[in-house]
Amino acid sequence: MDDHKPHIMPWYVIHGMLFLGMMSAFAFRVIIVLERVEPAWVRPAWYLGAGGYVFFFFYRYRISRKRKNTIRKYQLIEKVKQGCLSDEDREVVMYLLSSIKSSKEDINYMVIFALSVIAISADLVLWLMK
Repeated sequence: MDDHKPHIMPWYVIHGMLFLGMMSAFAFRVIIVLERVEPAWVRPAWYLGAGGYVFFFFYRYRISRKRKNTIRKYQLIEKVKQGCLSDEDREVVMYLLSSIKSSKEDINYMVIFALSVIAISADLVLWLMK
């Protein structure tokens, strides 16, 4: 194996991305209120939500891919099958690893990331064409 061992991101990155994701979700939901109360704030709220999602979902995509690559690179499923864990422990670890490996969450994250970039780009182009 090489020297690039998998590691957990620093706490400030994890908490920062959690905050960014929650802020983006809130921004999209507050648009419905802003539309009635202060329409001039709809576009900034939308950009905050879409821009935040660009970063958040790309981050989530990278984490998901990193987990899958680690399982594959270290052949963890094969090793657990041969390991000295109890049968129940082995089943639980196999479930976790297999679930991560077969999950399609990374595709979901990439689609949301891409659609956010496309939406922002389209809005900017349409705004500039005014």
